[in-house]
Amino acid sequence: MKDATAAVERVFREEYGRLIAALTRRFGDLDIAEEAAAEALVTALEKWPQSGVPANPGGWLTTTAGNRAIDRIRREKQRDAKHQAALMNADHTPHEPTGPVEDDRLRLLFTCCHPALAPEARVALTLRLLGGLTMPEIAQAFLVPETTMAQRITRAKKKIAAANVPYRVPTAADLPERLGGVLTVLFLVFNEGYLATGDGDPVRAELTAEAIRLTRILRRLLSGEPEVTGLLALLLLTEARREARVRHGQLVPLDEQDRAGWNRALIDEGHDLVRECLAINQPGRYQILAAINAVHTDARTAADTDWSQVVALYDQLTRLDPSPIVALNRAVAVAELDGPEVALALVDRLPLTGYHAWHATRAELLRRLGRSGEAKHAYDAAITATQNTAERAYLTRKRGELV
Repeated sequence: MKDATAAVERVFREEYGRLIAALTRRFGDLDIAEEAAAEALVTALEKWPQSGVPANPGGWLTTTAGNRAIDRIRREKQRDAKHQAALMNADHTPHEPTGPVEDDRLRLLFTCCHPALAPEARVALTLRLLGGLTMPEIAQAFLVPETTMAQRITRAKKKIAAANVPYRVPTAADLPERLGGVLTVLFLVFNEGYLATGDGDPVRAELTAEAIRLTRILRRLLSGEPEVTGLLALLLLTEARREARVRHGQLVPLDEQDRAGWNRALIDEGHDLVRECLAINQPGRYQILAAINAVHTDARTAADTDWSQVVALYDQLTRLDPSPIVALNRAVAVAELDGPEVALALVDRLPLTGYHAWHATRAELLRRLGRSGEAKHAYDAAITATQNTAERAYLTRKRGELV
């Protein structure tokens, strides 16, 4: 029974974004879509453990949720023209993407990323509606109380309704203006899957796959936008290392990964895209990040990494994005080029004391300098600051290796 319930929840999580997008297209109301999806889950939890998971679970959920939405509309007698049309026209759309412009989830993405919404609300709403993350998971990702995040998402949905934000992909003329916010959200959705902040699976593969799928669609729509190409390359080169990133429940850092386990097809595709960006020669944030990943994935072993090129690329990125996070990542590369003492001086002046990766980086640099006592304290701080189970296991092991 427990296994059956887990299977239902897994299928629901994987199908959630497609389900919400289809319901939103049909009924034009995010609240109705979410409530109907939740009721479909309850029904699945009741029926599937006895009858088994249907051959087309996504189609089953869509049909069931659609019926629940119609029941709600009838109960509340909300019979405006839009809802009447939804009631009178059964949804016979195949349960698969219908193309780059007609894709329901791409429409929902642009709705969530409308300029009328605050940037943090766009990301939170996308993670909720397309990623299927729970409110506690999103709150953890943003490091805010759950009630604060719930209010933020509620306000965003109300603003969409009040501003009559259209549920569509913008016209070609409007796309470039809207693109930056959408790329940011796709990048963060991917990271939320790849660097899962909750205490469940260390990687949420359905989130990384959805971010890549939507980025591919964007590239087909905007083949001349180098930042779209750069983001796709970055996601592919990162995803290529996913299978080697966790072993026996522990995070495996880049220099310890079994490179034979990397996905060479994704790496080859990512390298081709990076070369395409270099030919255009309009370097942007995602293109540079992709180029950094290309250097790493081009090296046969960690010792073969061209760290001088990595530092040079981070220097270029710093001119575009002089953030403390970029500076921290640059310092990691500097440690390989100029030594841990130089890197530690750079790290110690960054205002990132609440960030687990800052503590983890300090711990590693202090370990390499033989300052074991300080390294232990830094590992303790890093362990406390992260909820990722695989990362906590890795950090605990590294701390335990100190004398």
